[in-house]
Amino acid sequence: MTGRNDKQPADTIDLQDFLKLQGLVQTGGEAKFRVQGGEVLLNGEVETRRRKKLRRGDVVEYAGHTVKVEW
Repeated sequence: MTGRNDKQPADTIDLQDFLKLQGLVQTGGEAKFRVQGGEVLLNGEVETRRRKKLRRGDVVEYAGHTVKVEW
């Protein structure tokens, strides 16, 4: 969800940023702790890379919440 002039293409977002934007965590530090601790599922599998690029249609699960990546 970044512009064309940024390093990251506009069709992806980092997992840690997505967690913050969705209000599932309060801070980047918490996102790092939760992801690296194996508490987050991406498309049904544990994901421990906090900078994992998410694309439209991916499904993130954390703390009883399931959120589909859309924008």
